[in-house]
Amino acid sequence: MDKAKNAESLWRLVLALALAVLVWLPNAAYANGTGELVVFHTNDMHARILKGDDNGSSIGLAEIAAAVKSVRAKNPATLWLDAGDTLHGMPRINVSKGENIIPLLNQSGMNVLVPGNHDFNYGFRQLVNLSKKLNFPVLSANTVYKSNHKNAFASYKIYKLADGIKVGVFGLTTPEAAFKTSPSNVTEVEFLNPVDKSRKMIKKLRPKCDVVIAVMHMGVDASSEFTSERIARETDGIDLIVDGHSHTALPDGLIVKNTLIVQTGWHEYKLGEVKIDIKDHRITGKKAQLLDADKVQELAPVPDPVISKTLADMEAANEKLFGEVVAHSECALTSKRLIVRRKEAELGNLCADAFRWRTGADIAVINGGGMRADLPEGDVTRGACLAIFPFGNTVQMAEVKGAVVREMLEHSVYGYPVSFGGFLDVSGVTFTFDATKSVGERIVEVKVNGELLDDNKTYTLASNDFLFSGGDDYEMLKDAKIVGEFNTCEEILADYINTVGMKNIETGRITIVNDVPLPDEAADGDEVNYAEAA
Repeated sequence: MDKAKNAESLWRLVLALALAVLVWLPNAAYANGTGELVVFHTNDMHARILKGDDNGSSIGLAEIAAAVKSVRAKNPATLWLDAGDTLHGMPRINVSKGENIIPLLNQSGMNVLVPGNHDFNYGFRQLVNLSKKLNFPVLSANTVYKSNHKNAFASYKIYKLADGIKVGVFGLTTPEAAFKTSPSNVTEVEFLNPVDKSRKMIKKLRPKCDVVIAVMHMGVDASSEFTSERIARETDGIDLIVDGHSHTALPDGLIVKNTLIVQTGWHEYKLGEVKIDIKDHRITGKKAQLLDADKVQELAPVPDPVISKTLADMEAANEKLFGEVVAHSECALTSKRLIVRRKEAELGNLCADAFRWRTGADIAVINGGGMRADLPEGDVTRGACLAIFPFGNTVQMAEVKGAVVREMLEHSVYGYPVSFGGFLDVSGVTFTFDATKSVGERIVEVKVNGELLDDNKTYTLASNDFLFSGGDDYEMLKDAKIVGEFNTCEEILADYINTVGMKNIETGRITIVNDVPLPDEAADGDEVNYAEAA
C-alpha cells in the first residue's frame, strides 16, 4: 500500500515538474524581448472596402485582411493599426449609418482604430455605439466629454506579443474635428491639445513597453495647427507615428528626431508596412514601405473568404435601393479635388442653383469639400447622388446681413490658391477677388442678382447644415437665423435635374484679378483622379 502511495506521489511530482517546464519555456522566451514587430497600417479608407473602388485604385478590405492574417500566421508579433476616417464614406456604408462596416472590420483582424473627423459624421453618439460593437479598441486620448472632461474613448492599449515584445499604442484625434465634421455632430465632446496628451501617454507607456506607437488622425498639412511632425518634434519617446488626415503618401516614412512617421495616402490605394527590429527589449532598426495591390496579393493570393461573403451579402441587400434611377444628366461633371477646392466648378454651380431653386433664397452657396464624386452622364442612380453627397446633410435657409455675406466670401478665398474644402461655388451672386491682396481684404466687388451687395441689407442664404453649424470654420454663419429646413442635398439635386435641367451652369460667377499660379498638383498631396465620398 505504501509502495503504491509512493509511486503515485512520485508520478504527481514528475507531472508537476513537466507542467512547470512547459509553462516556463514560453515564459522564458517571452522574457527574451528579441524579434521582429510587423505593423501594418491604413488610414482614410473612407469606407473604400471593395477591390476596385475609386475606378480600380482601391486594394480591398478582403485582400488586405488576407495579407495581414497571412503574415500574422508566420509572425504573431503583427499588428494592424488604422488612423481613422474609416467608418463613413461610400453609400453602401452610409445608408446604415456605419452599421454595415462593423462585421467587416470585426472579421478583418484589425487591432486598433482611431476616430478621424469624418468618423463623427453620423454623430458622436452613433460613433460610440459603433465603437462598442467592434471587437478591438477605438482609441483617442484627447477626445473628452465637455461636461466632465472624462475620456470618450479608451486612451491606450498595451499588447504583449510573441518573443516577449511589449507594445504600447495610444490614439489621438485632430482638434480640427471640431469643425471638419458638422459641428452639430460633436457638441458633447472637445478635442484637447494632442501634444500635451502625447507627453502624458509617453510617460505612462514608456517605462512599461519596448515600443511606443501613436496612432493619430492628425496629418502633415502645414495649414494645420497640430501635425504629426509637430507632435514628434515637441515630444520624446514615440517610436512610430501611424498618421492620417492629410491624405499624404509617405513611401519610406518620415523621420523627425527619433520618431518614424508613416501614412499611406488614402482610400486603400496602398497598405503600409513597418518592420521594427528588437533585441533585448531595445529597438535596433525601423523600416517603412507602402505595398501596392500586387504586393498585397503576393502576401495572400486569395482574398479573405469570410469578408468576401459578408461583402456579397451586403451588396445584394443594397443593390435594389442604390440602383434606382432618380434623374437623367445631360453631361458628366467632375468633382476633382484640384478643381472644386480651388476654383469655380460647374458641378458646384449646379448644386448651388439647386439649393436656391428649392429654397427660394436670394443667395445659395456650396463648399467644394461637400461634393465628393462626379455626376455621371445619362441615368443617375440614387447611389450616384449619395456618392456626391455622402454626409447626409440637409439644406437650410437663413437670414444674414450683407456684411456677413462679404465675410463669408472672404473666408472662401482666404487660402487661395491652396486647395480649401470651404471654397464656395455660388448662385444668385457674383463676386470678384484680388488674389494678391491680404487675407480678409481680397473681395473687390459683390453683386446679388445684378445689384451691388448692401452690407446693411438682410438677405436669405441657402446652404447645407454643415456650413450653418460653423463647418470649415465658417464661424460667421453659426448664429444665422434659420428660417427654413429642406430635404437632403442629394434629393434636392435629383429633383432639380429632373425639373429644371442643367442650364446656365458654366463658370463665370467668380472673377479673379491679379491671379497667382496654382501650386503644382503634387504640392499638397492631391491626387488627379479624386472622387472621394467621405
